[in-house]
Amino acid sequence: MSDKPKRILVSNDDGYFSEGLQALVEAVSPLGEVWVVAPDREQSAASHAISLHRPLRIKEVRERWFAVDGTPADCAYLAINHLLKDDRPVLMVSGINHGANLAEDIMYSGTVAAAMEGALLGVPAIAFSLVARRSFDFAPGARFARSLVASALSRPLPPRMLLNVNIPGGVEPEGFVVTRQGRHSYGYEVVENEDPRGRKYYWIGGSDYQHEDIPGSDCNAVFRDKRISVTPLHFELTDHGRLPDLSGWRVDGFNRHEPDGA
Repeated sequence: MSDKPKRILVSNDDGYFSEGLQALVEAVSPLGEVWVVAPDREQSAASHAISLHRPLRIKEVRERWFAVDGTPADCAYLAINHLLKDDRPVLMVSGINHGANLAEDIMYSGTVAAAMEGALLGVPAIAFSLVARRSFDFAPGARFARSLVASALSRPLPPRMLLNVNIPGGVEPEGFVVTRQGRHSYGYEVVENEDPRGRKYYWIGGSDYQHEDIPGSDCNAVFRDKRISVTPLHFELTDHGRLPDLSGWRVDGFNRHEPDGA
């Protein structure tokens, strides 16, 4: 049996200097050989953007710690396909994000996107987020991250495994729940204003938060029960329930054919 330490890749969307990233690195460092490849600046809400039309630059901050002038997905791509291509990581972790990535947040999150890119490239991945807005105490989340990563490393993992973890802020969580993705809203207000030269500008993204009461959801676990939510995600976006209805649509001038294998 090899004594070689297991290689763990760490990234985020808050930047290579962020407190949450430092906490995650410290948490998982006893578990393997940690490499950090993270954005050189904050990339919150960057989603899964990837840079195809400009060159990217990598700066070595210190040994096994790199800053990239790109998106979180860029960081995962460069780490796995370039920096670590000769000895790929066995696991990727992203975070700890400064804020929630619950429900529809997943669609916008750079933290989740970094982990998702890793999973797409065949490296099992876990995204960690702290559900707080002002006071960020990463210690409880870091302790859970160490335990969850240790558990993950102790077993065979499917290469495209992707977990989304949210830790409630301001409390010491007494446990975790395996959840489904919930639904929530921050409101849809658009604030219009004028700059000193009389030109209009706009702020989007509201602050009127509310979530639906969905049994077994990540929102319920975190906000109602004050427990850590662990949500397994996948890449299949097909709305299977919509297929029969859509198959009955008539489109004038075009024949509808059955898909291969149907």
